[in-house]
Amino acid sequence: MSSSAGPTDVVERDTLFHARVADGVVLITLNRPDHGNGVVPELARDLLAALTELESDRSVRCLVLTGAGRQFSAGADLHAMRRYLDERLAVEQEPYNARALFPVTQRIAASRLPVVAAVNGGATAGGLDLALACDLRICSTAARLGETYINLGLPPGNGGSWFLPRLVGSGTAAELALTGDLVDAERALAIGLVNRVVEPDELIPAAVELAGRIAAKAWRAVEATKQALRSGWQVDLATAMNSGYWAVAALHHTDDLSEGIDAFLERRPPVFNRARNEDGTVSDEPPRA
Repeated sequence: MSSSAGPTDVVERDTLFHARVADGVVLITLNRPDHGNGVVPELARDLLAALTELESDRSVRCLVLTGAGRQFSAGADLHAMRRYLDERLAVEQEPYNARALFPVTQRIAASRLPVVAAVNGGATAGGLDLALACDLRICSTAARLGETYINLGLPPGNGGSWFLPRLVGSGTAAELALTGDLVDAERALAIGLVNRVVEPDELIPAAVELAGRIAAKAWRAVEATKQALRSGWQVDLATAMNSGYWAVAALHHTDDLSEGIDAFLERRPPVFNRARNEDGTVSDEPPRA
């Protein structure tokens, strides 16, 4: 495995790979296509390692997450789950994958980096929950999405019961979770489960283009905006506005705010994310941690 990624380097791990695909944008691809990109502890481990690496690089400002092959993720790898039930459950006495996957869901939601899920095919159970943890979702017309835990005799296990009502409303969330039905791309868009639907060959370009537009914004403002949107799900209006006040106040001291205002007044595109050199001059290189 490569220890770092340059502009075009591919970093390979056991269950996924990632590469820089545009300025500030990294594409992460789940790579267990023969198993529907089903989640096993190794996949959770590799996702956490990738996030740790990419979050530490300030030149990375947005992520795209997709799956290799025909599925985004089918959720738990049921062959591995069957072996766990037969061989390890009596010893571990814990649900399969729970301890491994819980940190991934929470890490994506809390990451400084916005994450765009590019749902290329099936996204079911834990695979859907993985997409729901992302900030935005684009799916192809071939996508099928479902909170299908109940079809196995389980309730939602990796955040779906928290994300779904906030995205689609309590009634639709109950319908999806209690029936385990799959929805196609058209209905997913209609109920607000995804942001956009495109043809399969347009999926990655569309997701990268969207991520690139986000990455071109002032990175401090992007991070503050993601934090505000996430925390807004859990606090009242007054608390959200007070938090927003101090975030806005802090960012008044940045070069990016001055650049944004000057660019607007001069009727030109802004050029954000320029670091300062040791002598105080502005660099064209993005800041790094």
